[in-house]
Amino acid sequence: MAIKKIIAIGSAKGGVGKSSMTASIAISLSKNNKVGILDADIYGPNQHLLFNTDTKPKFENKSIIPISKQGIQIISIGNILNSEEAAIWRGPMLSGAIKKLIHSTKWDDLDYLLIDMPPGTGDAYLTIFNELNVDHFILVTTENRLALSDLKKTITMLNKLNINILGYIRNNILNMQDKFDDTFFKSNDITHLGTFLFDKKIYNFDCEYNSDVSNQISKIIYIKTK
Repeated sequence: MAIKKIIAIGSAKGGVGKSSMTASIAISLSKNNKVGILDADIYGPNQHLLFNTDTKPKFENKSIIPISKQGIQIISIGNILNSEEAAIWRGPMLSGAIKKLIHSTKWDDLDYLLIDMPPGTGDAYLTIFNELNVDHFILVTTENRLALSDLKKTITMLNKLNINILGYIRNNILNMQDKFDDTFFKSNDITHLGTFLFDKKIYNFDCEYNSDVSNQISKIIYIKTK
């Protein structure tokens, strides 16, 4: 098993569209690449819902075989726990669950492994960055000033951990016409990868939807990571 590039996608703020962006970009990248998704949000997993799969993964010699959908390999705690079951776990158990997904999943050879990161900057982040050699991080933000404030905390953390920031995605879900103040991103030399406007097929995720924005972003990712 070989993974060429590992890219984490996230923000300290929840509800900014990280999971939907991850899934949509994975679909675009998978047209010409072998792609996997690691859903690292143990408390609120979404990838199994976005790809409409409630299949339990198979186990082979203590390894977890990821679910395959749309040609994408997916592993999520949502496919392991019962649908109504909540992961009411403290930090060590959270880290243990993430480590289990990381080390027990039997991926095929992948060009890209995308990690759908949980909100926050705590145990989950530290575990992932300790256990995996993450090549790049993509930031996701909305226009909301709270989202932008929390994003700055994410950037501070990534800089402390020496994680390369590939760029940021702006999720303009309200289709706001006001000019977006990108001064902070420019001053920190953070590339704008693309902007999503409200799209019903992204909002109520359609895993067969071909998003032009995701296609453009995936091309930039390919160029910047090859």
